[in-house]
Amino acid sequence: MEDPKPVCTPMVIGCSLSSNDESPTVNQPTYKSMIGSLLYLIGTRLDIMHVVGIVGRFQANPKESHLQAVKRIIKYLQGTQDFGLWYPKDTDLTLHEYTDADWAGNVDDRKSTSGGAFYIGSRLMSWFGKKQSSIALSTAEAEYVAAASCCTQLLWMMQTLKDIQITCTPPISILCDNTSSISISKNPVMYSKTKHIPIKYHFLQEQVLEKRLNWSMFPLKNRLLIYSLNHSPKKQLNISEKSWE
Repeated sequence: MEDPKPVCTPMVIGCSLSSNDESPTVNQPTYKSMIGSLLYLIGTRLDIMHVVGIVGRFQANPKESHLQAVKRIIKYLQGTQDFGLWYPKDTDLTLHEYTDADWAGNVDDRKSTSGGAFYIGSRLMSWFGKKQSSIALSTAEAEYVAAASCCTQLLWMMQTLKDIQITCTPPISILCDNTSSISISKNPVMYSKTKHIPIKYHFLQEQVLEKRLNWSMFPLKNRLLIYSLNHSPKKQLNISEKSWE
């Protein structure tokens, strides 16, 4: 691709890629090479994390539609070369985390994707995106599983900061956009709609009840993580260089 035309989003809104696509097969080594290059960029570009994870699922048998999705990511990067992470010099060392889930986002197996972004003060320090191992029956379940996955990483960060003489006073904030999943974590009673959730994810509930973590809602205007998970329009969320502050 020479001099690609920039686009404002890394993926077409509402795009659903599938391994059963009937478009022509493309060169596999070339496709894998492009995915590898994009995976390298995830180290500093949170905004392409989710979409790169999606196109990376089709490396075994890439199709033309998958290749076009990869090329769009490259076009997006071409127009956002001045985007990056900004680490201001201040004294706020408060640890907190944003979590979100893309419910049933995988067209082939209908599994959801968990996502998390970890901050110290206003500095984005770590992030992850991973497809969940089981199918979530509701958005609340998908969000609950995503938060539980983030919980272990958050506790590890607390211990690491403690090792370098930085104390994080509990409870540490976990912020999400789903009230039902928050209610599950604060209610020790197992109902019929939650008892099928694997036991390991209720580790989060224990941490909330022991007041080591505080799970609450976060405002719409700060939903940068939702942008990275759902590749929403740049104009709608007002994403710019200042959004990384």
